[in-house]
Amino acid sequence: MRSLRSFKLIAAGVLAMLVAPATAQQARPQAASSPRPVADARAALPGPQLTKADVDAWLDGYMPYALKRGDAAGAVVVVVKDGAILTQRGFGYADIDARKPVDPESTLFRQASVSKLFTWTAVMQMVEQGKIDLDRDVNAYLDFKIPLRDGKPITMRNLMTHTSGFDEVQRGIYSNDSRNIPPLGAFLKQSLPRRIFAPGTTPAYSNYATALAGYIVERVSGVPYDDYIERHIFAPAGMRWSTFRQPLPPRLQALMAKGYTLGSGKPNKFEMNHLVPAAGLTSSGADMGRFMIAHLDNGGALLKPATALQMHTSMLTVIPPLNRMALGFYEQNVNGREVLSHAGDTVVFHSQLWLFPNEKVGIYMSMNAAGTQGVSGVIRSQLLDSFADRYFPAEQHDATVDAATAREHARLMAGTYVKSRRLESSFLKVMELAGGQVKVGVDGKGALRPQAFPGLGGQARKWVEIAPFVWRDQDSKMRLAARVENGKVTRFSLDATPFMLFEPVAWYLSSAWLTPALLLSLGALLLTALSWPVSALVRRHYGAKLALTRTELKSYRLTRGFAALAVAVMLAWPVFITILLSDFSFLGGQLDWALILLQLLTPIAFLGLAFLTVWNLWLVWKGKRGRFSKVWSVVLLLSSIILLWVAVGFHLIGFGTSF
Repeated sequence: MRSLRSFKLIAAGVLAMLVAPATAQQARPQAASSPRPVADARAALPGPQLTKADVDAWLDGYMPYALKRGDAAGAVVVVVKDGAILTQRGFGYADIDARKPVDPESTLFRQASVSKLFTWTAVMQMVEQGKIDLDRDVNAYLDFKIPLRDGKPITMRNLMTHTSGFDEVQRGIYSNDSRNIPPLGAFLKQSLPRRIFAPGTTPAYSNYATALAGYIVERVSGVPYDDYIERHIFAPAGMRWSTFRQPLPPRLQALMAKGYTLGSGKPNKFEMNHLVPAAGLTSSGADMGRFMIAHLDNGGALLKPATALQMHTSMLTVIPPLNRMALGFYEQNVNGREVLSHAGDTVVFHSQLWLFPNEKVGIYMSMNAAGTQGVSGVIRSQLLDSFADRYFPAEQHDATVDAATAREHARLMAGTYVKSRRLESSFLKVMELAGGQVKVGVDGKGALRPQAFPGLGGQARKWVEIAPFVWRDQDSKMRLAARVENGKVTRFSLDATPFMLFEPVAWYLSSAWLTPALLLSLGALLLTALSWPVSALVRRHYGAKLALTRTELKSYRLTRGFAALAVAVMLAWPVFITILLSDFSFLGGQLDWALILLQLLTPIAFLGLAFLTVWNLWLVWKGKRGRFSKVWSVVLLLSSIILLWVAVGFHLIGFGTSF
C-alpha cells in the first residue's frame, strides 16, 4: 500500500505543477497585438513608496519567516525599477552543511522553465532579422518533418503560445549524468511526440515545443544554441554569471547553490535537462535582474522597441476575462496592473519573474528547495500578491450573479475534467486514475467546489460567481472561468494557468467511476485468488472433496490462478511507475526490461482472465452450483472487464518504450 500512496503522490506531482460571458466566446482562441492591457478595472489606492529601504524592510519581514516555516533552504529576490536594480537580497543558505549564505550577485540557481524566455527572446531576434516568420510552417526551418494535424502545420506562433498540440514527453528528458545528454537535434528527432490537439486551438504547455524553437534558432542562425545565447543575450545584457551549458563551466561550478527537497534534508544531485532551450538555464539573481531590465527598457540591448512590444502584447485569448498568453511570456495581472511573467520548477529549484511594464518595475525570486508540501509555490504567489498590494494597491470591485443563476451555473460545471497538458499516449496516462483528473462538485448551498487548486493554507477555496461563468476565490485574487457551448461546459481555466486548460473527460475514462470500480474489481479478484488456498486448507482439515467435474475443476483452478496473476500485474504498474519517476536516471531506459516484461504480461493476464471468467460463468450457470457461486461468477466477469477496460483505455496494453 505504501507504493500505491507514493504512486498517487507522484501522479499528483507530475500531473502536476495553476469580463465577458463565457457563452459569447469564439470557438477558437484569438490572437491579437494590442496596446498594453489591464486585468480588470480597479480603483488605485495610495501606498508606500517603492524604495530600496522600504522593499528591504518588507522582505526582511517576509522571506526569513517563510523559508523557516516552509523548511526551505535559501532564496534570492531581486527588484528592478526604472532601468536599474533597486535591491537584490539573499536569504538562507546556498549550502546548508557549509553554512554558505546566498549571494544575490553570484550564487547560481537552476531556472527551469524561466529558461524559455531566453529562447523566445532569441526567436524574436530572428524575427526582427527576417529569418523567422511567426506564421510560417516550422518545417521550413527543420531538417526533419513534423506531420500535419487536421491538415494544418505548426507555426512559431503556436510554439510560443503553447498551442502546438503536442503530447507530453517524459522519456530521457532528465539526467544526472552529462554523458547521457544527446545533441539537441538528435534528441528532438527521436522523441517527437504525438499531436493531441489541432494547432492554434488549445493551450497545452510543452517543453518539447520550446526546445524545438531553440533548435530552429540554432539552425537559422548557424550557431550552436549555447553559443548563440551567450553572444546575443548574455553579453549584451551584461549577464556574467549565466550559462545553458551542462555540466557547468569550471569557472561557475563553485558558485552553484545546492538543491534540496527540504531544508532539513540532504542535497540532491545536479539536475540536467535534455531539452536545454526549455529548461537548461543556470543563473544568478543579479543576472536575472539585468534580463528583466532589458525587457522593461523596450527590449534594451536585446530587441528593438517594436519587436519587444510585439512580443509583450501579442495576446492569445482563450477564455475571457482570464489572463492570456503573450509570445513566450504569460499574464499574471494583479490589482488592475499588467504583469508579464514566467515560472520554472525542477524537483528542487523554483523560480519566477514578474514584469510590470507600464511601471518599469520587475521582481524575481528563486528558491533552492521545494519545502514542506511544495511550499515554494505558495511563497512565490504570496510574494507577488503582497508586493502588488503594498506598492500598487487597488480596491477590488466585483459584480455578483443572483443566487439562482449561480446555483445553475455551478451545476453545469459539475463533472470530471482533465488537463490539456497531459500524458495522453503512453502507459503514464494511468496516473489520471490516481488524482490526475480534476473533479468539480457543488456544495450543499449550491456553490462551486473544485476538488483541486487549494488556497494559501491548503484549504479549499471559496469560489463566488462574479459574472456569468466567471468565479473569483473569496480570499484571493484568483479567478476561474468557463466556456459554455450549447448549454454545456466545454473547457475551463484559471488566471494562474494561461498556458493550460481543463476539458471534460469522456465518460468511459472518468476516474469518478473507474477508480472505485477498479479498486472493487481488484478486491474481488484478490478474494477469489486467496479463496483457492484457503478453501483447500479447510477441505483438507475436514476431509472434504471439491464436488466438481474435471472440466469444472480445470476452470476453477485457471480462473483463480489468472485472478492472482491479473491482480499482481495491475499492482505492478503503480509500483513500476513510482520507481520510474523517483529518479531521473531511470527515465533514460534503465528500466526498459521491466516495462517490456509488464507489456508482455498485461495482455496475457487480462485477456486470459476475461476468457476464463466467461468460461467459468457458463460452467457455473449450466451446472448445479449454488446461488452464491452464480452471483460470484458474474462479479468475476465484471471485474475482468473493468481491468481490461482500464488496460486498453489507459494504454497498459501496448508495446514500445516511448513515454
